Amino acid sequence: MQSSRKRQRAMREFQRTEILQSLLAERGFLSIAEIMAATGVSAASARRDAGRLAEAGLATRFHGGVQAIEGALAKPAPQDTLATRSFDDSQTINIEAKRAIARAAVEMCADGDVIIVNGGTTTYQMSEYLRSTRLKVLTNSYPLAEFLIHETKNRVALPGGEVYRDQKLIVAPFDDDAIQHYSARLMFMSALAIGPLGVIEGDPLIARAETKLLRRAEKLIVLVDASKFEPKGSLVVCPLSRIDTLITDESAPAEALAMLREAGVNVVVAPLPIVSPDASAA
Repeated sequence: MQSSRKRQRAMREFQRTEILQSLLAERGFLSIAEIMAATGVSAASARRDAGRLAEAGLATRFHGGVQAIEGALAKPAPQDTLATRSFDDSQTINIEAKRAIARAAVEMCADGDVIIVNGGTTTYQMSEYLRSTRLKVLTNSYPLAEFLIHETKNRVALPGGEVYRDQKLIVAPFDDDAIQHYSARLMFMSALAIGPLGVIEGDPLIARAETKLLRRAEKLIVLVDASKFEPKGSLVVCPLSRIDTLITDESAPAEALAMLREAGVNVVVAPLPIVSPDASAA
């Protein structure tokens, strides 16, 4: 039990270090207050994180913060880019499976629900099935928000942050934004991958944004097609124990589904629509 807690703590430290390195490379200096805001830790933990950056030779420690050492950190990615595949590139991959998963997800909602829908190409497929619902939806996906505003009667809320055009996301690394007082019954999110450690992402800003949204929801519903069970990414957003339900398609590997059920996750396998011979011929 103790070794498990140590592994989880180390993983959280690794994730915070990824975020802080990115911010430090961008800004050149981080105060303890900025570290606390970006990672959600206490002042004592923020000072320890600053010390680790200094010990790694990435920064010089000063009273109240750290200064980047010139040349020690990689330059941040250009503005409007994240370290993950673009929305347009992912949009048509496994599209039928994504639609089936999205339909099953919307069936979990009841009129009057307050929900969170995290950006992604699988969660975006929920849009068509939300046409006739009456929900309050917080989403960081601006194409989903636009669809819901113009095509449905759902109430829509957006978080503050910077727009990342390739992923069609609104992302902010800080806690002091509009979502901090939001409360939802369900949160729907996709992922870069699912593994024994939990929900995996590949970009620290995306991982941080998802962690913030998770704090505002009672239950987490993860939407992933069969391809998401292949190992990739390095940032653990949350452990399997945080997932209430995972919805996937019929091609998902049996051993992965057994792992999830053993961890206490409710697994829903969404059937693909049956296409009649006449329809396929047409």
